[in-house]
Amino acid sequence: MTTERTISARDADIAARVRRTLFVDTHEHIVEEEARTQWSATPRLPCNDWAILFSHYIDSDLMVAGMTPSERATLLSPTADTRTKWKAIERSWPLVRHTGYGQAIRHTIGTLYGVKELNGTTVHTLADRYRATVKPGFYRRVLTDLAGVESCQVNSLERTFMPSRQPTLLMQDLSILNLHTPEQWQPHAQAAGIRVTSLADYHRVLDWWFSTYGPYAVAAKSQVAYGRRLDFNDTPAEQADKPFTQLVRGNRISADERKLVEDHLFWYCVRKATEYGLPVKLHTGYYAGHDGMPMGRVATNPADITEILRHAPDTTFVLMHICYPFWEEMVAIAKHWHNAVIDMCWAWIINPEASVQFLRSLLVAAPSNKVLTFGGDYVPVEPVIGHAMIARNGILRALSSLVADGWLAPTAAVELVEPLMRGNARALFRLDEKEKALAHAPWLEDRNQPSRPG
Repeated sequence: MTTERTISARDADIAARVRRTLFVDTHEHIVEEEARTQWSATPRLPCNDWAILFSHYIDSDLMVAGMTPSERATLLSPTADTRTKWKAIERSWPLVRHTGYGQAIRHTIGTLYGVKELNGTTVHTLADRYRATVKPGFYRRVLTDLAGVESCQVNSLERTFMPSRQPTLLMQDLSILNLHTPEQWQPHAQAAGIRVTSLADYHRVLDWWFSTYGPYAVAAKSQVAYGRRLDFNDTPAEQADKPFTQLVRGNRISADERKLVEDHLFWYCVRKATEYGLPVKLHTGYYAGHDGMPMGRVATNPADITEILRHAPDTTFVLMHICYPFWEEMVAIAKHWHNAVIDMCWAWIINPEASVQFLRSLLVAAPSNKVLTFGGDYVPVEPVIGHAMIARNGILRALSSLVADGWLAPTAAVELVEPLMRGNARALFRLDEKEKALAHAPWLEDRNQPSRPG
């Protein structure tokens, strides 16, 4: 009995600290609040009702479970009624409700709407309460009051840099994916007001993007691993200039020539990010969506990353999503490379159990400042609530089990909570400095005007 009480008290101390500590959320794709409260249909926001919660990630599990494309189209229709939408999901929902994606939705609708079990009756309650929730100010309620998030880091899928109207809540990455994708040179040059006829001209464009937004961005981010290996050679400008000039002139270039240009631009962006003190975030591992992940290419991520780390010792790389399912390799990378930090964003809902094992392993193998423990990775803001609940439970399980197994002292476990949930991120991304800069962001000078181009 004494042992049971001791274990219970130990877990209670860790749980209390986890419960009251706010997350720094290091990865989201959430749109600006006005896009939700002044909704119009877009591919990322196809509808403005409860079904929007099922539009990201969980829809992939539903499709893998057997939902048809027609049923998905009905579910996310901007005009279908609640009863029709429920019929589209009724058969598949029970099959996915226990996955990480499914649990995030269940926790969200229970916490935000008071709907504990989704069925053909309660879905109407969900629909009514959704409509009552989406109004100005609901982002802060969802993120801070309910998810326990002090700030998010948003990788906008709409702009290279999103000048947010809530800049210290929705901090922004500078998305370098399109900056180092050579075919995208023209819109970036137009935004910078620079005429491009050569690679040297485009360097000035990249310089403009970093000088304009680097002081306000928290990181530079690329998800290029969705389209290619991370085998970036440090190609000199002399080799990339001719094929880039051909692109500017509207001519086609070969795959090998394109790689020369893309490799060169990638490293140019990495060096600019380092100049501005920005960590470089790289997608690794698992692919969003379904029926399209080339596992052979995903498996090369860890090895390719070590070459990047070796080549840029002065740059900190944030390696996202624990490279699931190759997370053991990422523990080794965190242990070996001073300039690698592993981010658990998205991982908790891809595979909650593997994420617990990853965190346990990393904490006894690598320095504790080499991990970031939460990023919701959502487009709709609401499921961040459920994801944060899963992450808190996973952090508690990892720390408690390390204590139970004798790898951590109880006091050490409690002391780790703050740095794991927020302190590591605040230090790495220099959030004190960024918050001061963002309080005076130039796009806030006239709040009645549209956001500046980004």
